[in-house]
Amino acid sequence: MPVDVDARLAAIGLMLPGAPAPAANYVPYAIAGGLVFISGQAPVRDGQYVATGRVGAEVTLEAAQAAARLCGLNILAQVKAAAGGDWSRVKRCVRICGYVSSAPDFFEQPKVLDGCSDLMVQALGDAGRHSRSALGVIALRGNVPVVLDAIFELGG
Repeated sequence: MPVDVDARLAAIGLMLPGAPAPAANYVPYAIAGGLVFISGQAPVRDGQYVATGRVGAEVTLEAAQAAARLCGLNILAQVKAAAGGDWSRVKRCVRICGYVSSAPDFFEQPKVLDGCSDLMVQALGDAGRHSRSALGVIALRGNVPVVLDAIFELGG
């Protein structure tokens, strides 16, 4: 993929954070058969959760979308680490799966994930288009509103 992801992000006023450390006994990513599986990424910046609460109760849709975008930046940071810092090894985003901590009457989980999905296309172009699932859950670690995991295809 000849896309300079860092430059594309800078053009929209964003930069990748350092790849967050795992929150428990697991690895941040695993590579198998040309795919990199990214473990669940929360809306974490500088080691701190930036949003907490359930979407549709304490968290608005717009705030949840911003949290999903931050999860997406953390996913891209893990992908960059998995590719050894070489974006040319990243062929495409294959899949995003999102878990949205939802109030009982909140049914817009796919709209929350748009915060990440839109970012993937902005950062990767057509290679950022992916399949996805958006699931409503009762609670997530640290009371965050959203956690996302992902699968990317690597080459080279």
